[in-house]
Amino acid sequence: MTPSISPQVTDTLSDNRAADTAPAPLARILVALDASEHANKALEEAIRLAKSADGVITGIHAYAAMLHDRRFKMMEGGLPERYLEEEEMGHQREVHDDLITRGLNIISDSYHDAGKDVCDAAGVVFKRLSPEGKNYAKVVEAARSGDYDVLAIGALGLGAIPGSLIGTVAERVVRRSPIDTFVVRDPQKAVGDGPIVVGVDGSPLSYGALMTALDLAARTNTDVHAVAAYDPYYHYVAFNKIAGVLSEEAGKVFRFKEQEQLHEELIDDGIAKIYQSHLEVAETIANDLGVKLFTKLLDGKPYKAILDYLAEASASLLVIGKTGVHADDELDIGGNAENLLRLAPCHLWLTQTTYTPPLDIVAEETVAWSVEAEKKISRAPEFVRDMARRMVLRHTQKLGHTFVTSDLVDEVMGKAMPGFSGNDAGKERELAWSKAAEKLLANVTDAAIADNIRLRAIKRARRGHSDKVMPKHVTPFLDLADSDRPDWSAAALARTAKVPEMVRATVKAGIENLALERGIKEISFALAEEGVVEARKAMCPVPAAEDEVVDKAESAEPEMLDGPITWSPEAEIRLTRVPEGFMRDMTRQRVETFARKSGVATITLDLVEEKYASWAEGSAKRKSDMARTPDASARIERIPEFIRPMVVQEIERCAREMGLDIVTGAAIDKAGEAWEGMGAFHSEDVPDQYKK
Repeated sequence: MTPSISPQVTDTLSDNRAADTAPAPLARILVALDASEHANKALEEAIRLAKSADGVITGIHAYAAMLHDRRFKMMEGGLPERYLEEEEMGHQREVHDDLITRGLNIISDSYHDAGKDVCDAAGVVFKRLSPEGKNYAKVVEAARSGDYDVLAIGALGLGAIPGSLIGTVAERVVRRSPIDTFVVRDPQKAVGDGPIVVGVDGSPLSYGALMTALDLAARTNTDVHAVAAYDPYYHYVAFNKIAGVLSEEAGKVFRFKEQEQLHEELIDDGIAKIYQSHLEVAETIANDLGVKLFTKLLDGKPYKAILDYLAEASASLLVIGKTGVHADDELDIGGNAENLLRLAPCHLWLTQTTYTPPLDIVAEETVAWSVEAEKKISRAPEFVRDMARRMVLRHTQKLGHTFVTSDLVDEVMGKAMPGFSGNDAGKERELAWSKAAEKLLANVTDAAIADNIRLRAIKRARRGHSDKVMPKHVTPFLDLADSDRPDWSAAALARTAKVPEMVRATVKAGIENLALERGIKEISFALAEEGVVEARKAMCPVPAAEDEVVDKAESAEPEMLDGPITWSPEAEIRLTRVPEGFMRDMTRQRVETFARKSGVATITLDLVEEKYASWAEGSAKRKSDMARTPDASARIERIPEFIRPMVVQEIERCAREMGLDIVTGAAIDKAGEAWEGMGAFHSEDVPDQYKK
């Protein structure tokens, strides 16, 4: 793995840290000990971190002598008859008292002795803490003492059984701990064995999590991925449910239709832009520290979307705020944090320290609002009003203004919420359902869940500009039984194994959708071949006359070289300069195809530059002739130069088909959605591609 963070970052973070801000210092780490594999791993990881900060480890093991004593006394009357004589009972009491007073102490000391040996070997100071009392309560009491900065604890203890997700002690401690808590999930995995993923939702705790992730990554020499997850489906479902129970009169009182339209506009575009802005702020913070941050916007149920990303990225650690952006003062742990605590496949770090980006601090302190602007922003739904306010403040400061007027609010929110200023977006059309999609939904026996899935599938289809609900719109919300999925023949699996790994999962999903649409129970070689051909057409729909831009040979299956392709560190770094997502994925795929055709197993920087140069030569022949809004210009400037003219030509075509005479951010968004569906950004032979 190529290191993305220099050790100097830890010094910079420490210099900028106030007492109550992230990252938490690592000078005083409290580790819960019980000799389990998880606890031993927690100690091992804590030692690594403490050593990097010249810190001290304190092991804690609580022994409940009084509890055991009370339980023994309660059990005396139920002992076998031979013990129910005064002399024998007196002897048993002495034996038990000795076990409690000396035995439990010996066990606790043995845990500490083992911990000290490991710390001594690493050159880290070890201290002991052996309080008497209930285990979780005493660990929480120590965490609340103010004597420690971070608590490390195993997700499971000695009572773990197969299938256990989180131990009762760990869960109780995490809920109550007032300090950053590091939960060790996998005894076989170290922090740094995979990237560190951090969840960002715009709250001070989430930015605190970002600062913590950057600090930990610098200490463990690994990459940081920032993700923001939002659910564009929940509010669509909620509003449809509410509409079903509101009377006409009640709908008027609550201005239901107006609120529904605002939420719909926000759900379709606004929330994505708001959460993307959080990632952009995170990227700015990282850039100021000289760190390359990988970012990804996720949609769906947040904890589920993050779980999927953790598996995809093979993450070693997830860092999140203990509560989220919508938390109240009484909340001990957020819903997404709670689900991730139980289900995350990697280690988990829940932050309690906060960080407020300097940009937000300056904006709040130096920018005033007009009465009209305040009224405008109050029209945004309450659950995102604070985030919307920050977007307006950032934009106002970027323009150099110190006074927010209503037109600035319209400018910012108009992009996030088309129709914010009062334009009527009109009613959405009803969508037809394919027979295969209906059949999938019919397999859901719980009526309430089926209706929820139905609404989410409709929303997904509309977001994809589809005229019909297809299986691909339903399946993301189903936990299909194996019997409901089509089976794969050996020949079909062998055929898809030849597809480049970068797009293999997408191609297989498309083949399964073909089978579902046609009611086919087993995927044959012929169906797999058909799916591969369709995917190939979508990825490379460029006419042969334009093969100077994309080699025609690249659309064919590789023949000269089979097996895995590796990237040199320099080539990987060069690839990161392509915007993450569709463009980077397609660039990677085509460079790998070029390498296979060239008989090269390791992609070097020279090979990447060679391929880029050939694209640049063809792209340079593309001309642009449309004006652009400032927002669109800024986004286009981020497109790599070697493909920018080619991409701009497609964006302009999209704008014209939308009836626009200027390139806007909306045109870029729509073009991008179409490209994702095609697997390429060429559409000359796809009539009305952007009118769908």
